[in-house]
Amino acid sequence: MNITIPYDVPKHRRGEFYDTFYKATGGSGRLMLFAGDQKVEHLNDDFYGEGIAPEDNDPEHMFKIASSAKIGVFATQFGLISRYAPKYPNVPYLIKLNSKTNLMPYYVKDPYSKLWLDVEDVVAFKNEWALNILGVGYTVYLGGEYEREMLHEAANVVKKAHENALLAVIWLYPKGPFVKDEHDPHLIAGAAGVAVCLGADFVKVKVPYDKDGRFEASLLKEATQAAGNTGVICEGGKKISKGEFIRRLWEQIHIGGARGTGTGRNIHQRPFREAVKMANAIYAVTVENASLEEALEILRS
Repeated sequence: MNITIPYDVPKHRRGEFYDTFYKATGGSGRLMLFAGDQKVEHLNDDFYGEGIAPEDNDPEHMFKIASSAKIGVFATQFGLISRYAPKYPNVPYLIKLNSKTNLMPYYVKDPYSKLWLDVEDVVAFKNEWALNILGVGYTVYLGGEYEREMLHEAANVVKKAHENALLAVIWLYPKGPFVKDEHDPHLIAGAAGVAVCLGADFVKVKVPYDKDGRFEASLLKEATQAAGNTGVICEGGKKISKGEFIRRLWEQIHIGGARGTGTGRNIHQRPFREAVKMANAIYAVTVENASLEEALEILRS
């Protein structure tokens, strides 16, 4: 497994950090992050409506998927985990430490997503109930007046996570009136470079598009190189066809050099059985190094 154990992990916890990293990535060094933080970020838009499985409106749907499918970590808010962990204690969790809604448009005010809880709260919670919490996550919005505050919080989150042998995943999205194109490959590479400066183990970024707004996996190479030994994972985005999503993911990894994926809507917006197969196919490509055809066969099975 290709892993760098950073020096902010204390000497006496380096073995524990290695084990945590191994569990989260299945020994592959790649992270399959099942994203379930949208109930705050997008309110109910992602969970109820046309094209969305009716059961997705119940938050337990995501926990059922996370407990039945192959995943690396299930990333969601502390409170949601505290409500459902009694029934799903063995799910590998990653706790998202900050979130904001999308009610206030970026053109009205620069986005600021402040910490809800500290890493110490997560560690105490994990130890109290012996939960399978493998990491923490934090979102930074670059380019606005609150950039400094979020970078300060993110740096401390990464440091404290590593001191407690937890993975640190940073969502890094340029936002605001000065950002002309969130999917600009050069800008995404810049964001990935910020993440490695924060010391993150993985950084979740936007998918790069060409000037015509088309996906091209080779455009990701600048970001994966700029991130150095921090693993780049792309957001899953809006739900698309299962086969197209798997093809794009395979290309992101094998052409663009990505080290995983952060996928939510393309999994949980589907009915349970279909969602589990989708998660398993994503895990097969990401962690088990399956071919594109092998992954598509999982969807057809």
